[in-house]
Amino acid sequence: MMQIEVISLFPEMFAALTEYGITSRARQRGLYQLTLTNPRQYTQDVHHTVDDRPYGGGPGMVMLAEPLSAAIRDAKARIQAQGITPRVIHLSPRGKPLTHEKVLQLKELPGLVLLTSRYEGVDQRVLDTLVDEEISIGDYVLSGGELPAMVLLDAIIRQLPGALGDADSAQEDSFVNGLLDYPHYTRPEEFAGLKVPDVLLSGHHEKIRQWRLQQSLMLTRAKRPDLLAERPLTKEEARLLKDAE
Repeated sequence: MMQIEVISLFPEMFAALTEYGITSRARQRGLYQLTLTNPRQYTQDVHHTVDDRPYGGGPGMVMLAEPLSAAIRDAKARIQAQGITPRVIHLSPRGKPLTHEKVLQLKELPGLVLLTSRYEGVDQRVLDTLVDEEISIGDYVLSGGELPAMVLLDAIIRQLPGALGDADSAQEDSFVNGLLDYPHYTRPEEFAGLKVPDVLLSGHHEKIRQWRLQQSLMLTRAKRPDLLAERPLTKEEARLLKDAE
């Protein structure tokens, strides 16, 4: 069972992860355990202050080092008590971009501590002393790290063995083989004047496989040419792309 600790000023937001869909069922199956900690629990003043003005001036507020450090240390200690050394991750716009390869690396870890920040950021000394890495889900800024943390956890949890009803589903996702996913169709056979491609109705598994691969290649070339530029093509893939021209 993967042990996950999340430090957040808004732990209630994670009900979207724990109470719905695949991630909820995975939790019920005992594939992961999620503990949520509000750093306000580690404050000493009556207002439970977790932020203050930045040294040097400037807009916004910065999250205080003391309550965050205490929350991280306790989260790490709970996981370490089970004989696991957790990795501490801060969700931040300045982190390295989240990729499928990174998700696969993280899903192999037995323990994670995720720090979700707010305001203008976190006192740098927390990041320097207690955080192992920073991860970004895209080149834009959100109001806080809760949504990025849920994105990261959703991506990880669905990769855990037993999380998906069909074990092959995760192997056919976009990015698994460096390509975007192929188009999908279901009933009815005709909708809005558009028919399901004949090959998908043929029952010829090899032709279906080749069609799907060709579609993935074409979609990737059209929508994400950068992925193809980084990925050497097999002889079959090069032929399928040429045939599509």
